Amino acid sequence: MLRNQRIAVGATAGVFALALAVSGCGSSNSGSGGSASTTSPSTSSSSSGSTAQPAAGTLSTAKVDKVGTVVVDGKGFVLYRFDKDTAKPTPRSNCYGTCAAQWPPAPATGNVTVKGIDKSLVGSVTRNDGTKQLTLAGWPLYRYAKDDEPHEAYGQGIGGIWFAATPTGAKAMTSDTGSSSGGGSGY
Repeated sequence: MLRNQRIAVGATAGVFALALAVSGCGSSNSGSGGSASTTSPSTSSSSSGSTAQPAAGTLSTAKVDKVGTVVVDGKGFVLYRFDKDTAKPTPRSNCYGTCAAQWPPAPATGNVTVKGIDKSLVGSVTRNDGTKQLTLAGWPLYRYAKDDEPHEAYGQGIGGIWFAATPTGAKAMTSDTGSSSGGGSGY
């Protein structure tokens, strides 16, 4: 009898953990959002004559197949915005825990160099853990863990809530249809 109770308790705990993991940050109550504290990280325009690889603190633009011109980090990885975040009146991230493991926040540390992006649109938001996350036009920026090569945009349109960020902070739209791509599961 005691053995059956232990099995039942273990199974219940497993189901609960699975439900928690699946819910991620897709529910409207997931995470308590970032602090209302926002700042503008130091930015500078990069010189166009440089042939060196951009620094990690660089935001630039790149043309990505089937997505168009989007924002990439210093290593060329596409940066995304999350529809469940807020940009105005105060930037706020709502992607924590399992969500942030799948969609790592773009860190805002030190000077940020911009190329092809209006530096007045670049800022940061303080996350619940005290780290700073880059924002563009108020929207917190993220990478997608399954983009394993520069200029890949596998996260585009996932769940109808994740979109590559354009240089103005808007959602990238699929270039061949004019609408956002979909598919996959989002948070």
